[in-house]
Amino acid sequence: MGKFTEESKQLLDLIGGKSNIAAVSHCVTRMRFALNDPAKADIKGIEKIKGVKGTFTQAGQFQVIIGQEVQEFYNDFVAVAGVEGVSKDQVKKAAKKNQNLLQQIMSSIAEIFAPIIPALVVGGLILGFRNVIGEIDFGNGTIVSQSQFWAGVHSFLWLIGEAIFHMLPVGICWSITKKMGTTQILGIVLGCTLVSGQLLNAYGVAGAAADAIPKWDFGFAQVNMIGYQAQVIPAILAGFCLVFLEKFFTKICPKVISMIVVPFFSLVLAVMASHFILGPIGWKIGSWISAGVHAGLTSSVNWLFAGVFGMFYAPLVITGLHHMTNAIDTQLVADFGGTILWPMIALSNIAQGSAVLGMIFLQKKNTKTQEVSIPACISCYLGVTEPAMFGVNLKYGFPFFSAMIGSCIAAIISVGSGVMANSIGVGGIPGILSIQTRYMLIFAICMLVAIIVPFVLTVVVGKKRLTTEDIYGENEDEDTVEVIKVADVDLTKVVAGKVIPLEQVEDEVFSKKLMGDGIAIIPDEEVVHAPADGVIAVTMDDSRHAIGMKLDKGGEVLIHVGIDTVQMNGAGFEYLVEKNQAVKAGQPLLKFSKKEIAAAGKSDTVVCVVM
Repeated sequence: MGKFTEESKQLLDLIGGKSNIAAVSHCVTRMRFALNDPAKADIKGIEKIKGVKGTFTQAGQFQVIIGQEVQEFYNDFVAVAGVEGVSKDQVKKAAKKNQNLLQQIMSSIAEIFAPIIPALVVGGLILGFRNVIGEIDFGNGTIVSQSQFWAGVHSFLWLIGEAIFHMLPVGICWSITKKMGTTQILGIVLGCTLVSGQLLNAYGVAGAAADAIPKWDFGFAQVNMIGYQAQVIPAILAGFCLVFLEKFFTKICPKVISMIVVPFFSLVLAVMASHFILGPIGWKIGSWISAGVHAGLTSSVNWLFAGVFGMFYAPLVITGLHHMTNAIDTQLVADFGGTILWPMIALSNIAQGSAVLGMIFLQKKNTKTQEVSIPACISCYLGVTEPAMFGVNLKYGFPFFSAMIGSCIAAIISVGSGVMANSIGVGGIPGILSIQTRYMLIFAICMLVAIIVPFVLTVVVGKKRLTTEDIYGENEDEDTVEVIKVADVDLTKVVAGKVIPLEQVEDEVFSKKLMGDGIAIIPDEEVVHAPADGVIAVTMDDSRHAIGMKLDKGGEVLIHVGIDTVQMNGAGFEYLVEKNQAVKAGQPLLKFSKKEIAAAGKSDTVVCVVM
């Protein structure tokens, strides 16, 4: 009978029994559960169990805080429950089913776009700059029209802009196959078939007559030869279709011929599905949206339509179907001498950029995020929103919705005041130059709304939602944070760096001091040292990211390197001592790699707690 057998029986009963456990693992301080039905867990009852210091739920995982005896508790629990422990990654994967549909969709989109964000940022800045020099009339024409040099620059930069945005489906299909573990070159080839030069460019589809669209003629049926340049949803559908097909054929095909059969049938069928079914469905949705936009603009309740359009234009950009609005804008200019649709688009651009500006303010001490946020904000204010949306706003969620609300309010004011643009093409803040002169003042007010509302909403919500990992020391003055000793142990000796209060650590186990009092340190070096004389009491052989000491003068100290670094499975960590080894104050205990921790997307904050 183990030390925690009785407590394990209580936990098993209160957590909903064996049938409610999808997966279980542990780290240095807590047990991590993926539950089939989280509602069955009796949280109050669990927290009364002897040895349990608290519970919380994070990213779909139900976590029970035990402390440094978690290994013994865990061993007794799996023996009592009759379950097998799994890796932390498996628990994380199992826990995803506890996320709602929106969380799963947002998470998947973020994972797909994460590898291509650098390209989107570059493309956004380039297209924004091209807008300024090529689209804005400064009275005597555009900069491009007045200078051959700038005309050459404008033309040359399109080489990069086209590669990034027009060929975006290639990057998306590649990223999906990479994420799902299938053959990446097939994803690249599939993406190329969506943007082939043999097809009618997606930008020309809206204004093309039905008989002008080229077709594949199979005798019994004809299929439109339409490209999907800059289209997101068709590319995502195509990519996942390829992944499904490849996994299906890999499963059923004998290995001796799989090298030929699997890629051939997977790719051919995926391309057929993309052009024959998935693509046309996307265009049909686009035509419905275009018809709805036109009807709304010409109705007696156009102000209501303005709110809806202002709210949902940004999500439309995600699908790539926003290009359909160009045909509507062009028709409105021809029919009415101007368009009231384009000003709303420019305001939506500004709103998304302002949400990013709010994130820049919140994360002003997080240099890593600034590298993406600042260029994304600039490109957004110049009229190109993809870097901002995919690189920042969709990643966190609430900035995106804050921008939608600001865009909605600004659009209602704009349409209600009859604001018209002379032409399309100039988005973001420079969009005011395309507004008819008599409407410039009211449009400037709309711009202020599109700047202030998303910024304020993002900051207010962000202060509650963002973790300390996202905003290092945002509410602290570096010169006033001085936490030197806890329980007579000088924890600042553990590692050199910036000391911050324990309350700022994003992990509630530490920030709420459930394990004990202490400090956190943003390290300048990569070696953890003993804060006092003692004996090594706890090590984590698989992850090596934490170490516990029993001090000679009494008490226990836990040193935990990084936040969620248990998920790195020991990569970048090396013990310099062994369990039960006596150590002296200042002796090196653990070596870690800041570079590998950063590459894994984790915080390297060192947490030091006196138990």
